[in-house]
Amino acid sequence: MEAPQKAHRAKTSGAKVNKHKKNAEKNNPKAFGFLSGRKAERAARRNMDRDQTRLHVPLVDRTPMEAPPVVVAVVGPPGTGKTTLIKSLVKRYTKHSLSEIKGPITVISGKKRRLTFIECNNDLNSMIDVAKVADLILLLIDASFGLEMETFEFLNILQTHGFPKIMGVLTHLDRFKNNKTLKTTKKKLKHRFWTEIYQGAKLFYLSGVINGRYPNQEIMNLSRFISVMKFRPLIWRNTHPYMIADRVEDLTDPEMVRQNPNCDRTVTLYGYLRGTNMKSGMRVHIPGVGDHYMGDVSILPDPCPLPDKVRKRLDEKQKLIYAPMSDVGGIMYDKDAVYINVPGSFTKKSQLIKSTVSGDKEGSGEEEQDDEESDYEKGQGERMVMNLQDAPDTLASQLEESELRIFADSAPMRAADVEEDEGEDEDEDEDDEDEGEYSEDESTGKKGPREQKEISADGRVRRRAVFGDEDEDVEMESDGEDEDEDDEGDEDEDEDDEEEDDEEGYGSSNSRRKYKSKYEAKHKVGKKNDSDSDGEEDVAFAESDSDLGDLSGEEDDFEDESALRWKDDLMAKAESVFHSKRRPNLMRLIYGDRKYTPEQIAQGDIEEQPLKLKGDDDEEDSDEGFGTGPGTGAEDSDEDGDFLTLKKEESDTAIAQLVDSCKSTIEFTDLEMWSNDEVKESIRDRFITGSLDIPGSTANADGEDEEAFGDFEDLETGEKVEGGDGKEGDGGEKSYEDMSRDEIAAKKEQLKKKFEAEYGDEDEEKKDFYDEIKGDMAKQQQINEAEFEDDDPMTRAMVEGFRPGTYVRILLKDMPCEFIQYFQPEYPIIMGGLLPAEENYGFIQVRIKKHRWHRKILKTNDPLIFSLGWRRLQTMPIYSLNDGTRNRMLKYTPEHMHCLATIYGPIHPPNTGFCCVQSVADGTSAFRISATGVVLDIDHSVEIVKKLKLTGHPYKIHKNTAFIKDMFTSALEVAKFEGANIRTVSGIRGQVKKALQKPDGHFRATFEDKVLMSDIVFLRAWYPIKPKKYCNPVTSLLLAKKKEWKGMRLTGQVRHDLQLQTPQHHDSAYRPIERMTRRFNTLKVPKAIRANLPFASKPKLLKPQDRPGLLQRRAVMLEPEEKKIYTLMQQIHTLKHEKDRKRAEKEKEKKAVYEKKKAKDTANYENRLKRERKEVFRTQGKEQKRQALKEAGGRRTKKRKGSDD
Repeated sequence: MEAPQKAHRAKTSGAKVNKHKKNAEKNNPKAFGFLSGRKAERAARRNMDRDQTRLHVPLVDRTPMEAPPVVVAVVGPPGTGKTTLIKSLVKRYTKHSLSEIKGPITVISGKKRRLTFIECNNDLNSMIDVAKVADLILLLIDASFGLEMETFEFLNILQTHGFPKIMGVLTHLDRFKNNKTLKTTKKKLKHRFWTEIYQGAKLFYLSGVINGRYPNQEIMNLSRFISVMKFRPLIWRNTHPYMIADRVEDLTDPEMVRQNPNCDRTVTLYGYLRGTNMKSGMRVHIPGVGDHYMGDVSILPDPCPLPDKVRKRLDEKQKLIYAPMSDVGGIMYDKDAVYINVPGSFTKKSQLIKSTVSGDKEGSGEEEQDDEESDYEKGQGERMVMNLQDAPDTLASQLEESELRIFADSAPMRAADVEEDEGEDEDEDEDDEDEGEYSEDESTGKKGPREQKEISADGRVRRRAVFGDEDEDVEMESDGEDEDEDDEGDEDEDEDDEEEDDEEGYGSSNSRRKYKSKYEAKHKVGKKNDSDSDGEEDVAFAESDSDLGDLSGEEDDFEDESALRWKDDLMAKAESVFHSKRRPNLMRLIYGDRKYTPEQIAQGDIEEQPLKLKGDDDEEDSDEGFGTGPGTGAEDSDEDGDFLTLKKEESDTAIAQLVDSCKSTIEFTDLEMWSNDEVKESIRDRFITGSLDIPGSTANADGEDEEAFGDFEDLETGEKVEGGDGKEGDGGEKSYEDMSRDEIAAKKEQLKKKFEAEYGDEDEEKKDFYDEIKGDMAKQQQINEAEFEDDDPMTRAMVEGFRPGTYVRILLKDMPCEFIQYFQPEYPIIMGGLLPAEENYGFIQVRIKKHRWHRKILKTNDPLIFSLGWRRLQTMPIYSLNDGTRNRMLKYTPEHMHCLATIYGPIHPPNTGFCCVQSVADGTSAFRISATGVVLDIDHSVEIVKKLKLTGHPYKIHKNTAFIKDMFTSALEVAKFEGANIRTVSGIRGQVKKALQKPDGHFRATFEDKVLMSDIVFLRAWYPIKPKKYCNPVTSLLLAKKKEWKGMRLTGQVRHDLQLQTPQHHDSAYRPIERMTRRFNTLKVPKAIRANLPFASKPKLLKPQDRPGLLQRRAVMLEPEEKKIYTLMQQIHTLKHEKDRKRAEKEKEKKAVYEKKKAKDTANYENRLKRERKEVFRTQGKEQKRQALKEAGGRRTKKRKGSDD
């Protein structure tokens, strides 16, 4: 929880206040009211439409008060400037210049926000992993080249995994020389970018690079937008914990690795927790590695903490950077050690001279000459500092060796000969101090790092920090004289390390305070208490349990009591303040100091602890790490064991108990009062077994005490309920005059709350359904946060898990050796937590659609790589369509519609998005995203059927019965399908009856109408398909070349690699269909029926005529008038045809003349073009010849000059 901020106080006077008042007078809303009802209605409708646009499905924001750093992923094809952009942003935030980008880089961007930059490689595996954890995407586009295929692939990956915030960045704008072309390109890319994302998506423009970075003004604008960006919680990340590892260490025993280089490794991952709370012992998945159980989780100090002091702007010291893999801050993490780069280190001249004595004289002379030259080049101040560093002795040693003669005839005295007389107690305390420090180190088993200097190939001195116990956290302490003051991040890291060392019991080498054991502090406090009164006992108090041992270390060695008078009775004051502010620890009050797991508490497997009173002399186990155990108290130790065993007094144990827990001690004298019967009788009415109506009792007489059903508070809802006095009348309520002012105000407040609860508050703004839902979520979140507010961190971590935003160290055992051998920090390492249901494997039904840009349709049982949840896995889907009653298998995916698919793999909850690719190692230029979809259902019993048609032919037909052959092969098969529905091609329905005795496989069937011999009878059946249990995780991080992971290949790829021909099955080949022409017999209608038919329906059965009839034999003669008309028409047609012939001849002659003229013009044009071309070529030839002669002449002139010389 953050410290409460000071409330804002608005100004009430001044120039700005007067200005606002004038503006308020000018902006009078009544002066701009609606004159038309239609305009008012349109404005109201527009406001309501705008309110609807802000509505969305409310989600609980699980971001803690101290949020983890925001993950900013820089994505783009190669050569778009990703590394340059990260360097520019880091320089903008931290004033630090990065030489290379490796792994996550965490910086502080504001008072309450940190950023973690990740560079995404041009690899499908990296793009998929980054899309799952990034909060903000900076998508880089080369404007001079245009949008590339990788950009669209990454956008489709984002769409299936929640689609976080995205901002486009156009680079290489300096390559455009024409402003009009630049403007057109910007507009085109912007609209295409908006088409893929949404209208109005942010698109930034970065011009050319100046001194290896983008211009400061453009980077400042981009950083401002990043700082104010708000993020909506994504469903998958809002329900799963995850961590981005910014540091990886191998803790495997080197001897084991030497004996077996391929042995499993023990690895620790460091990073910030994100998402939800991570439980200890949780199963996690590392994309590219596999599933593992967490061995140990420990909380570490934040390496890049937010500023504790809230100011208007950040100081330079608060602009920290944390990038362990990028060699930033003077610390470089290797796979087997940690190196501290100290560029400001120095070596004394005396040591250099001693080191060069072993060389020959010539070499030494040259080195001295070089030293002189180097001294001559350095400035006066630098030479002075180097001379001071070359001092042979320190000031302390000089003071110890200095002599002082007080009198002329006295012997000289040294500082070492003078000892302060502090009494035997101080000597004993010092001995105890040394002894306590030794026992502290032995009991805790933790040893500090020892330094091992190495000289690299380039001559640079590197200090290796070697730890005795590799399982412990790697802690770095930089010496004061070797500290780089220019690196602001190192100072805060050193301060954090010092605080952590103090908590763990280590001593700081460059700290002014000298570490003292907790035993010494308690011993001194006990001595001070002995000098005080016997009836009053002080308690040792510190701000935290770890600071208890530093109480005496802060005191100087002065004996002046007047100077320390303000420290009198300090422990009593501190104890009163401590107990008044500290909340009671319910876990310790109920279960004591013993540590129980939540399972033991839930099962009731708890040993009852006797109540320890203040006078008991029971032995207590020491878990403070002072080298004492059970039976090592003062009464058990003898004189021989005093040398190696620390003694504890009773006061020490009581002090430790009071500081470590909030248990209240009980005095025997306080319990003696309850042996009196009158005292017991006075509180009888406080219990359920007591009588509520006791005549003459103090409760009824005074009316001041609470009754059995008095005021109480509902702990679940927080509502306070006040009970009545139990009786009505004058004795039940106080009169108005007897009430005090506070009681009257409380009563009025209670009546007001009751009225508001019943009728509502007029002042309160009315909330709609959306606001109520959000309010309920916020209220529930506050209740959840307050539930564990009083628990200590370890108890809270055991119950609810480690909260997001915590910097943790996670130990993983049995990791593959390839993970360490082929580790590359350029590829992100993500550790995602798995829910209990996601650890099981089963069949998952998904809705899938082939991507419209993918070239080929997908085939059933062809392997596909799915990106589902945290995982990347290869499986074999079976496609199907739901017909309402069954899932019918499809051989191929439909072209432009969704279908169902059944895959085998880890169980994922419904509505989880995924995307598919056929190969992550395919470097083709085509679109690589094969399909996208969403999880629908989880069903272990999958029912997918394939259509099967059995065909047969009738060979004997009766009225409605027929004998069918060629459908079955045995009577047993016929018996299996008895009662099945069959059908002919013409649509006549039937049913299978019984099998015939002979021949085998023939059966009798009945139909609803008579069938023909030419009909084909078929039976529609459904054959169940069992999906194959194949699931292969993509382990790309275990390869030396991360982009070349290959799983199961397609059948076509296998045949291509093995140069095999596709097998041709005779039954699978298409045969030409030969159909006989059907000839139908003539329809014969009986004479009786024909006689009764109407004339229109009677068949007209006429025989063909053998000889012509009368009409054919009769001649046709024209009348004279008709003959004249016919002759005239014939003449007119003859004249028309003659005119048409003459017109066609004229057109033909004109066309011939035109073609002749056109040919002549074409010939003239060709001749003219030939002459011009010849002239041009002749001119070019002359020019070339002149140039050649000129060059030849120049060379001859040079040769002549050379010969003359």
